[in-house]
Amino acid sequence: MNIIFMGTPDYAESILKRIIDTPDMNVVAVYTQPDKPVGRKKVMTPPVVKTLALEHNIALFQPTKLRNSETVQELLSIECDFIVVAAYGQILPLEVLQHAPCINLHASILPQYRGASPIQQTLLNGDKQTGVTAMLMDVGLDTGDILKIETIEVSDDEMVESLFERLTKTASELTINVLKNFKSYTPIKQDDSLSTHCTKITKADGEVSFTNATELYNKYRAFTPWPAIYLSSGLKLKNIKLEDINSSNKNGKILQIDNDSIVVGCEKGSIRIFKVQPASKKEMDILSYINGKRLSLADTLS
Repeated sequence: MNIIFMGTPDYAESILKRIIDTPDMNVVAVYTQPDKPVGRKKVMTPPVVKTLALEHNIALFQPTKLRNSETVQELLSIECDFIVVAAYGQILPLEVLQHAPCINLHASILPQYRGASPIQQTLLNGDKQTGVTAMLMDVGLDTGDILKIETIEVSDDEMVESLFERLTKTASELTINVLKNFKSYTPIKQDDSLSTHCTKITKADGEVSFTNATELYNKYRAFTPWPAIYLSSGLKLKNIKLEDINSSNKNGKILQIDNDSIVVGCEKGSIRIFKVQPASKKEMDILSYINGKRLSLADTLS
């Protein structure tokens, strides 16, 4: 079968690689986002999907706007059996949706967490289960009919990088399954009344306070390594764990000092901190930090 693939980040790259490695599947074209400046020096960097496509001599397209009429006509001239979309980053126009069945791999159990950050949202909400949904795309955002859902369990201390890796593997296998067995699936409409949405993560989302220990820890799970979690002072909390969830404490009060960590109280619950990073400085162990600040038991960490 001939496939047009659309995707941009690591999640998409893994799915594309799985398709390329599968016999009888031929990727005739790859669409990905334009190269972007990265880092302080603003070095123009290609998406990982572009690099993989070039390695396999696959026709590559990087339109700034997929909705451009010339871009649409160019795509329509490419014969294919399916269009597979995974974290592409652009909305597909109706003409493209009508060109061939467009299958999207979304990293949530739809209609839950439509939008840009479903993996992080799973952790922010402390969910015990998540998954990947293969759906037929329509003109809405993650609103298409569901073909198949694969679910996985989420542990209480799972971090975003680990969950990302497991969901990526699940999505890769689900893609092959759906492509090979497409005719055997009956599309099921989503129940819009049950839908929830999540937005693109920004650096500002990483700011935390010692209000609720569970919420703080879930932000740590979702936002490490990026955008990281930090106090209003700019102090980043680099290595923490949830100590308890029910105690009542003064916001930020140092409750306990041990050999390699401290326990800090939240208005509800407490957390244990091992490492921090002050603004514009290197990461350090928490004991070095509080000693430098001359903080002790009952003082406030800020």
